Amino acid sequence: MEQDRSTQEGWREKKRRETLERITDSALRLFAADGYEATTLDAIAEAAGISRRTFFYYFSSKEEILAAWQKGLPEAFRTAVLAEAADQPPLDAIRNAHLKLMANLDAGQAMVIDRILRSNEQLRASNQSKYLQMEQTTFEVLCEMWPQISPRKARMLAMISIGALRLAIDGWMEEQGRRPLADCVREAFADLRAELAGR
Repeated sequence: MEQDRSTQEGWREKKRRETLERITDSALRLFAADGYEATTLDAIAEAAGISRRTFFYYFSSKEEILAAWQKGLPEAFRTAVLAEAADQPPLDAIRNAHLKLMANLDAGQAMVIDRILRSNEQLRASNQSKYLQMEQTTFEVLCEMWPQISPRKARMLAMISIGALRLAIDGWMEEQGRRPLADCVREAFADLRAELAGR
């Protein structure tokens, strides 16, 4: 009896997670195709194959959808870093983890989302918060994988690596995505490594 309840709760959680992902994916596709302001909550619900009432069970606004999308990034990054070999320099592992995540990125959609996140004060604040979370996650994973590094050095590496990522994204946006984002990230980390080496 107890196992049946546990199985049922596991199934419910899986279904809830799948619905959440479907809503988020549908919204991001619509934002990219029709624009953020023009996309209605009804259109998102319809694209996700749910009722308006079900939509409001998960989200109360479009801003919340973007926040949910951003919320998953630090954990995905953490998983990617932990999959890296610990016998390489930490900055290389961090760079490689970012590149792995970008391999699955829809560049056009990412560019639209980045523009949306820069479009008003509330969304800009949310975007800043995402980078702070990424920095904290980087610090934690550095301490976990390279315990011989002092916390101060781990904090500094976390800060400068997220700074390099931000500069890469900014450069990519300024170039209107003419080069792959991965190339911009590689270049930013190469510049960082050269600066740290004093060249």
